[in-house]
Amino acid sequence: MLKYLDIPPVWLCTALLLAWLQKTYYDFGLSFGPVVADLLGGLLVGAGFVLIALAAYEFRRHRTTIIPHQEATRLITSGIFKRSRNPIYLADSLILAGFILYWDAVLSLPLIPIFVWWIEKHFILPEEKRLRRNFRADFARYEKQTRRWL
Repeated sequence: MLKYLDIPPVWLCTALLLAWLQKTYYDFGLSFGPVVADLLGGLLVGAGFVLIALAAYEFRRHRTTIIPHQEATRLITSGIFKRSRNPIYLADSLILAGFILYWDAVLSLPLIPIFVWWIEKHFILPEEKRLRRNFRADFARYEKQTRRWL
């Protein structure tokens, strides 16, 4: 049961819940400012969903798994994966940052680097290890050409 809960969307929802709870119950009157944070937050959330859609399209096109703990049947290096090796994790981080800005959850800003660190250690590094093992030369070339995040 726990392995089905150990997926990035669950961790993102947990971080979002913490940010919302912080803003709702412990805001201490802090604010990013009226309009700029709302606009920037909305843009970040929108960009995150666009990145997820672009990445999901590539997974579907290449007919390989999008599930983090499963073995990939193909190495995807096209589309959005030319720009980032981890566009969905980048999207999750953008969505978290966007909601923190939009909700004016100032004290939740440290959740962003904590979330990024957790995702990298818990998902990205093991995934890269599997890709390195399964697609040796191709992944080595891809790793040199494309950065992990941006």
